[in-house]
Amino acid sequence: MTAAAAAAAVALAVVGCGEDDVTGVAAPTVSTTAASATVSHVHGLGVNPADDALIIATHHGLLRAAAGEKQARPVGDRRQDTMGFTVIGPDRFLGSGHPDPRDKLPPLLGLIDSQDAGRSWKPISLLGEADFHVLRASGRTVYGVNASDGALMVSGDAGRRWQQRTPPGSLLDLAIDPTNSQHVVASGSEGTAVSTDGGKGWRPQDARMVGLLAWTEEALVLVRGGGDVHSSTDGGRSWKEVGNTGGRPVAFGSHGTELLAALGDNTVRSSVDGGQTWKLRART
Repeated sequence: MTAAAAAAAVALAVVGCGEDDVTGVAAPTVSTTAASATVSHVHGLGVNPADDALIIATHHGLLRAAAGEKQARPVGDRRQDTMGFTVIGPDRFLGSGHPDPRDKLPPLLGLIDSQDAGRSWKPISLLGEADFHVLRASGRTVYGVNASDGALMVSGDAGRRWQQRTPPGSLLDLAIDPTNSQHVVASGSEGTAVSTDGGKGWRPQDARMVGLLAWTEEALVLVRGGGDVHSSTDGGRSWKEVGNTGGRPVAFGSHGTELLAALGDNTVRSSVDGGQTWKLRART
């Protein structure tokens, strides 16, 4: 990927939710059979540890696919545009984005919290001030990239109070070391960079590596816009191409040793062998 292409990809990732995803190609829109709303623009993925259900954050609220089920269905009747999403515990989710049209809320949700597996939400902080398009958490440590101004923000108390950090260029994604919440790797306009102090300082790693990130219990994994999957067992110092997701990724995540990729064909695929092979996890 050229520097210009990398910059374009990052720019698309940090602007408001429009007709293009991070790859620069129009995302498809399909009608659901379980709700009158449409499903478009998958923004985030997670697994609820309470029941191992796959949770899919979209432009029109959350979808859920129970363990073993292939069809994802709407969670409750909330239809907020969930731009940022992360699972922090059993039935406990954090999100960000834009409100359900029925709600009398500012256009920017700041950080919102659900303690009932996404059926209801309440504001936690930065209401009307922040729109996190990247949201990652480990324990009580939360990292967010505010699409309004590109700022990297870090919280040590599950999102109630925040400190602003200087990011290593325009950020496309972040991944947190599952063994150390202060150790994070970022990908963006400057390639990958690493921080070992919670984002206070950054060290450049590989200017060629631009993509979506996930950190499993076994490796740090990056997927490029064309679906090529790269794995690193040394925190991003070196990379090995291991496979391909089979399509254009629009969201990427992990749960334990499982990798999850939402593709532009309205499917979510999973890999349990580090990204070498992929199978259908759910349809949206």
